[in-house]
Amino acid sequence: MSDQIELASPPFDSVSSVRFSPTNPSHLLASSWDATVRFYDVATNEQKSKYDHRAAVLACCFSDDTHAFSGGLDTSVRGLDLQTEQISHLGQHADAISCMNWSHTENTLITGSWDRTLRFWDPRAQNHQTSSHDLPERVYNMDLAEGHILVVAMASRLFHIYDIRKMDAVAQARESSLKFMTRALACMSDGSGYATGSVEGRIAVEYFDPSPQAQEKKYAFKCHRQTIDDVDHVWPVNALAFHPVYNTFASAGSDGTVSIWDHKSKKRLRQYPKYNSPVPTIAFNCDGTKLAVGASYTWEEGEEGAKTAERPAIYIRNVGEEVKPKGWTAS
Repeated sequence: MSDQIELASPPFDSVSSVRFSPTNPSHLLASSWDATVRFYDVATNEQKSKYDHRAAVLACCFSDDTHAFSGGLDTSVRGLDLQTEQISHLGQHADAISCMNWSHTENTLITGSWDRTLRFWDPRAQNHQTSSHDLPERVYNMDLAEGHILVVAMASRLFHIYDIRKMDAVAQARESSLKFMTRALACMSDGSGYATGSVEGRIAVEYFDPSPQAQEKKYAFKCHRQTIDDVDHVWPVNALAFHPVYNTFASAGSDGTVSIWDHKSKKRLRQYPKYNSPVPTIAFNCDGTKLAVGASYTWEEGEEGAKTAERPAIYIRNVGEEVKPKGWTAS
């Protein structure tokens, strides 16, 4: 069995997000700057359906194996029926939708936008939007831990942590441990904290527990860097993803590399062979046997770089022992 396959029928423009089904380890969504969302069966390497927006799609997610959602620059929150291929319009933000997550505990879609709001949606209700929450800055990224702890990364290096069952108050307001703009965020599989990545090749590991003992464990480290001809080159950390079983995590950068880290032992477990393009997005599947890697141009080199950029590609990598922490035993 080869280490990875390249999916047939990739998007025509940069891949913005890859997300696996919460229950089917072979079902993958990919959103793109080509204004599409594509639904793949990675086991058969087949594009099963494609959904069109009016502008670039920045975010997508599954609610279950037959329903998904997407949003982007056209500000529309779309529902996607993966069996009938029907698209429904749930509602609108005032600016681009940058990220979205489905809470399985609350049966709620949460969307974050550059319009400085978080919005909650119930696709089954007559009035789909159930609430809107104002924020101090544009939303860049967010993720859920334990189904109800929501971490929101914003412009100006701000972070809000919410319990989505009590949205009338911010549980914790934090400033990033990293000095530069937040580019990536992912919550730990065990629900104890999260990791963030910045445009300046650093990752911070953070914990929810506000006690001094827990906060002493947080740390940051340099990554996605290389010395070429005595010059230090630093690339943005574009994406992070925690393994659903082992709670190790993968990082992806504009240097075209994907690394696996054990944040408890503070060690890198593996760096995969370099891709021909930057890697803007990654995702583990629900059973942790595969890692989806979107490789495409990320505009760090402007229009000039776009002229020579490789065509976007999505790779599905088989994951083995390299993601397992040393001495790991099932509890």
